Amino acid sequence: MNKDLIKKRFAKNLRTYNENAKIQKIMAENLIKYLDKKDFSNILEVGCGTGLLTGLAVNNLHFENYFANDIVSDCENYIKEISPKINFIPSDIELFFKNDNKKYDLIISNAVFQWIDDYKNFITMLYSKLTPNGIIFFSTFGTRNFYEIKEVLNKTLSYHSANEYETLLKNIPHNIKEEVHVLYFKTPKDVIKHIKLTGANAISENKWTKSDMQDFEQKYNKLCSNKPKLTYNPIYIKIYKK
Repeated sequence: MNKDLIKKRFAKNLRTYNENAKIQKIMAENLIKYLDKKDFSNILEVGCGTGLLTGLAVNNLHFENYFANDIVSDCENYIKEISPKINFIPSDIELFFKNDNKKYDLIISNAVFQWIDDYKNFITMLYSKLTPNGIIFFSTFGTRNFYEIKEVLNKTLSYHSANEYETLLKNIPHNIKEEVHVLYFKTPKDVIKHIKLTGANAISENKWTKSDMQDFEQKYNKLCSNKPKLTYNPIYIKIYKK
């Protein structure tokens, strides 16, 4: 995982993220809706971005301290607009935990875990940061995510299935919920624009030529029967520490 590229692409598209992250917004709303507990002492949000989830959490949860992390330092401007009381942590979260001694009773994250190098060790690390009866609740994407892009370009992130998470968490109390959403577009070029404006194009630095785009459009239209679409596959995972 090229963290520098991830940081660069998301930083470039912060201003267009909220308007275009339609599925991520639904996921953030569901994280709050599916959370059965509303009162916490210390909350840590991993990968807060422009605050889609942060704003909902601040308005719907009760807490003493809220820590919001993101690898893109410019996200602090968006987070401080939501509430100046939020403690912003500009860091690669995988590095931050090496020097963090705090414990949290809620660790929450929206559409971030697909960017984590080693999700198994990362979840283990998060679990160790929970207080007794603490909760980890995060959304990510399953293996059907961006199915069309994978079929046409043969490029994809290392998405993990709900079954893989079930296997990993078999000895830990947890709940897993999976969904599928499909967005439709006028042209294949609009699909690419949508992905770019949410910063989710951070899997390759290769620049496309005009012929590359023409080839992509032809293949995409054929795959989608001239009705360009893009599949999202959200997975919600709630982990309890007894």
